[in-house]
Amino acid sequence: MKTSYLIAAFAPLIGAIIAGLFGKQVGRKGAHTVTILGVLISFIASCIVFSDVLAGNTFNGSLYTWMVSGGVRFEVGFLIDKLTVTMMLVVTSVSLMVHIYTIGYMEEDPGYQRFFSYISLFTFSMMMLVMSNNFLQLFFGWEAVGLVSYLLIGFWFKRPTAIFANMKAFLVNRVGDLGFLLGIGLVLAYTGSLDYKTVFEKVKALENISIIMGPFGVVSLMTAICILLFIGAMGKSAQVPLHVWLPDSMEGPTPISALIHAATMVTAGIFMVSRMSPLFEMSTTALSFVLIIGATTALFMGFLGIIQYDIKRVVAYSTLSQLGYMTVALGVSAYSAAMFHLVTHAFFKALLFLGAGSVIIGMHHNQDIRYMGGVSKYMKITWITSLLGSLALIGFPFLSGFYSKDSIIEAVHHSKIFGSSYANFAVVVGVFVTAFYSFRMYFLVFHGKERYDQAPHDDHHDDHGHSHDSKPHESPWVVTLPLVLLAIPSVILGAYMFEPAILKNWFASVSPTGMPTIMVNAANDTLAAMRTPDNSAMHMAMHGFTALPFWLAMAGIALAYYLYIVNPALPAKLREKFSGIVKVLEEKYYFDRFNDFFFAGGARKLGDGLFRFGDRAVIDGALVNGSAKGIGMLSGVMRHLQTGYIYHYAFVMVAGILAFLTWLLLR
Repeated sequence: MKTSYLIAAFAPLIGAIIAGLFGKQVGRKGAHTVTILGVLISFIASCIVFSDVLAGNTFNGSLYTWMVSGGVRFEVGFLIDKLTVTMMLVVTSVSLMVHIYTIGYMEEDPGYQRFFSYISLFTFSMMMLVMSNNFLQLFFGWEAVGLVSYLLIGFWFKRPTAIFANMKAFLVNRVGDLGFLLGIGLVLAYTGSLDYKTVFEKVKALENISIIMGPFGVVSLMTAICILLFIGAMGKSAQVPLHVWLPDSMEGPTPISALIHAATMVTAGIFMVSRMSPLFEMSTTALSFVLIIGATTALFMGFLGIIQYDIKRVVAYSTLSQLGYMTVALGVSAYSAAMFHLVTHAFFKALLFLGAGSVIIGMHHNQDIRYMGGVSKYMKITWITSLLGSLALIGFPFLSGFYSKDSIIEAVHHSKIFGSSYANFAVVVGVFVTAFYSFRMYFLVFHGKERYDQAPHDDHHDDHGHSHDSKPHESPWVVTLPLVLLAIPSVILGAYMFEPAILKNWFASVSPTGMPTIMVNAANDTLAAMRTPDNSAMHMAMHGFTALPFWLAMAGIALAYYLYIVNPALPAKLREKFSGIVKVLEEKYYFDRFNDFFFAGGARKLGDGLFRFGDRAVIDGALVNGSAKGIGMLSGVMRHLQTGYIYHYAFVMVAGILAFLTWLLLR
């Protein structure tokens, strides 16, 4: 099966190279043909590998040794197990839909070939990340997806806002990646290996080791490793306070919002922590840290979605909130539920992003939901698929999001670790918030009064700078087909996956590393309470209609309907009445202002101080000019000693001899 592994990983790379380096020669049609073909081949190969893993065949081995240094092997290798193939299918299937969708969305863009090259290169990078069997290859994929994300967010590089957004994403991710690299460094220092299997085998021996970490004093080695690795996940998976890059990344074209910021790159951190479950299970402190960060992200990022008017930013804050739910699941050791929600979320969130892009096309590139309304009459396919995506997002029973989200809520409810009470409150309240902002957007876009002619003329354009004074129109089939195909798993995938993933503990099977694919200590198994003989997908859904989350979701929908359909004048009055709270939300809790003032401003002041004191005063003033002045002064003194008279020199010689003899006599 090694051939299938290689094809799955490298087919998108070949398409990216052809479209990127030979774009002019192959043309637009050639570029999208080779890249779509590459991702399609990768998807088919992933399906073959998935089938092979279901038959009980797994793999862990090195394919190429890059170098050996100090007894440490730096290798390229694959680890193929149930966790890997799950991610392979998600990455390739969503990427394939995005590639097809891009044909319609980027039709008129001059960078057509370049865009296809980038998204295909991103797919390759993500495949290398999820298929890796060692930390070196994991870090390569980690950094590669970050680099391609930088290129895609700033794809329209003539826009100052796009350049600012991609630089912000790049810098914030470097903060997280520094922690990630330090964590990998500790793993290498104490295990002597970067190979997952070797590291996992030595974890138990490291349990009681403590290290000194600067101002934090003496801490457990496993706690330090896990928190540092999770800091990397905080950057990639946009957790507070390293979340600030993701909303601004909406400056990139909509297809990459779906591919990178909904389905794949932002879930890399969730996948990584799940893969490292043998390490995280050794530290309840690290798990509590993960739990509190995730709960804060899930609740407070949801609040920000309530006041957004840009259709893509509403979905972006929804992504932040749902990533918080996945992180909460990791914190309560419900890794299977986190991966389950990762999979279902990938499809319905990609559907919502691509649906938003379809609306943008139909609205002649307007993104402001205040100037939409009644779109359902003109865009039937987009309307229905967006409704299904929204219902899946809020966790409506029988839809895919319901099974995964309610599994997380149930796991948190049974957790006893520090921070679980706060997390339980956050995820339950988050259900109401999610339903409210999701259907606020849905009602403003698809229902109510048509408001197309109310937009200020200067703001009457977006992605491609088109005006949009005419009525909406349905998008072409290359846009709507992916919406329909993504809507199918958004509806049925949850019921299909629930029993194997949660009830039968599918990820507990032994991996080629010798450990369970996802390891959970018995004391931490918060999903165990769900594994009762009478539980099933049907039972779960029927019970969901009587549970608190369902009624909170219905309350959120009802409130959104009342405010934006029944009484549309009321939201403006409420914004005015609660202007203080609205101001805090509009400023995004002042994270950006703090970063600009403290980190960016502090760095500028530090640089200015180093320039004035270090460069001008010390280097130029003291060392360069000072040494020249010192030599000048010394030469001035020496000039007076060099008189040219022999009797002066003879006198100095006699005085010197006299001084030397006096010293000899007195010693």
